[in-house]
This record gives sequence, structure tokens and C-alpha cells, in this order.
Amino acid sequence: AKDYELRQYETAKWVSTVIRGETQKEAMRQGFWKLFHYIQGKNDKEMKIDMTVPVTCLIKPGGTDFKVSFFVPFEHQDSPPQPTDSDVFIEERKAAAIFVRSFGGFASPDKYAEEAQVLARILRSRGQPFHEDFFYTAGYDSPFKLFNRHNEVWYFKK
Repeated sequence: AKDYELRQYETAKWVSTVIRGETQKEAMRQGFWKLFHYIQGKNDKEMKIDMTVPVTCLIKPGGTDFKVSFFVPFEHQDSPPQPTDSDVFIEERKAAAIFVRSFGGFASPDKYAEEAQVLARILRSRGQPFHEDFFYTAGYDSPFKLFNRHNEVWYFKK
């Protein structure tokens, strides 16, 4: 469809952390740095790992916990280094069909919420069943990239 796409993601490992009781913006900041330290060598192998995209954040509307995640690079999928920070963990996300809406610019928590609402409205109007109790935000650009930025919101298909 012109206003969203349906992607099939394979099972994959992500390095994640949950930030509780903060605003989404602050949770993203704190979560990013915890995960950044992991890829800079704060892991059991003291190994530096390449930064990957997207950086995702699990949003449960009305909730105050935010799970921030980095994709584990393909060369480390089989045995990623284990985090040494007890707040950071490796998770395996099962294969899934995901509805994706893309948009540009600098994405704020309000913009992500607005785009998620638009996607949810479109999916409902087209009779597409999806998990409505959560969505993911996905950012693909460094904060230093000023133009042609790429952001997404994801709903999992039922």
C-alpha cells in the first residue's frame, strides 16, 4: 500500500534495556547510552561491535516502561557477547510480519505517536488485524544527520 508496507522479519537477536518511569525522550537517551556502552566493549568479551540500525523503542501506550534496542550485527547473531551491565540483555525476537509506516524529519515522541495513530487507523479501515496494545518506533539516523532522515513505526500483524 502507498501509506504503509508489510514486511516479514526473520528471527533475530537484539541487545536491549528497559528504562522505567521516565519520559519516552529521556528513556531513549538513557537506553541509547547503556546500549552504546555495550557495543563499545562493556560486554564479557570486551569486544567493540559495529553500531547498527534501526534503534527501536517498544511503546505501550499509557505505560511508563520503554524497551530500547539495537539490532545485533549479523556476524554476532549466533553468539553475541554477553552484556556486563545487569540492565542490558540479549533478546531473541521471533520471526514476525510487521506493518511499517515510514516518515522523515526529526522524530519526537509526539510525532511517533501521531504516525502510529495514523497507521492504526489505516490498518483498521482496511480490516488488517494487528496487535494494538503496543508498537515500536524505529530510528535509522545519527542525530548529526540533518537531511533525508528515515523513521518508522511498527505494528505486529496478528
